[in-house]
Amino acid sequence: MKKYIYILFFMLTIASCKTEVKKQSGKLQIVTTTTMITDMVKNIGGDVVDVKGLMGSGVDPHLYKASEGDVSKLFNADVIIYNGLHLEGKLGDIFEKMEKQQKKTIAVANAVAKNGLIGSEYFASSYDPHIWFHIGYWKQATQFVIDELKKLDAKNAEVFEKNGEAYLAKLDALATEISVKIAELPVEKRILVTAHDAFNYFGKLHNFEVVGLQGLSTATEAGVQDVQKLATFIIQNDVKAIFVESSVPKRTIEALQASVKASGHEVAIGGTLYSDALGDAGTVEGTYIGMYKYNVKTIVEALK
Repeated sequence: MKKYIYILFFMLTIASCKTEVKKQSGKLQIVTTTTMITDMVKNIGGDVVDVKGLMGSGVDPHLYKASEGDVSKLFNADVIIYNGLHLEGKLGDIFEKMEKQQKKTIAVANAVAKNGLIGSEYFASSYDPHIWFHIGYWKQATQFVIDELKKLDAKNAEVFEKNGEAYLAKLDALATEISVKIAELPVEKRILVTAHDAFNYFGKLHNFEVVGLQGLSTATEAGVQDVQKLATFIIQNDVKAIFVESSVPKRTIEALQASVKASGHEVAIGGTLYSDALGDAGTVEGTYIGMYKYNVKTIVEALK
């Protein structure tokens, strides 16, 4: 990892004297980190930008390490768009090197006011980075990216504005549809137990109590006491279902289910939720909107 950071630092030192914003192709070269951001930027940029995402379906950004190929993509980018708030923890050193060498970077979490963020002792930023599960915050992040791209590529400002408005309208429609579905679930049944605490913004928006077995970062491991404590919580609150996450090994949730059963109770595994990554490319769940709808339907149907 350190070798790649040194390589990138050397490349950026050479590149810092360049003043062109776009490559000779005429399209803004954008590198994104998570699948949620990649999907957003593609919706905004359309055909006038080239977007390369570092992370694919099922990839855990908390643990992601840059490959040599990633370093090449980052070096050749005009702009890097990432989440921030230390979600991409192991890429932090690389982003710091970029910023020092005047490589344009955009952290979408900067769009959200600090007083709206959820505090977290698990991240160096002291905030929970999973902002995409609050649709209102994701709209703010989208507008932030629209405005930044307009500055970088003024020639295509109208395209970014038009595409962005269309995407924001879809997010508004998503918020309405989701609210109707969640209303089917009584408030007393809105207890969401997952592998790690990726859904606190979801809970904040939709009035769910959210409990994660591993805490906010998958870099932390759940111990036997964590499993036993959560099993007791599930029994006491008569929780009907718990959930696996696509980017987190399911063994921890299976251990939790076994612990509940050992106490003479039953809890179902209600399905797999998409938390830190979208579904496979080309599927409905491979888009932010499709992922959100799928998650909500899975949660509501299992907990009803």
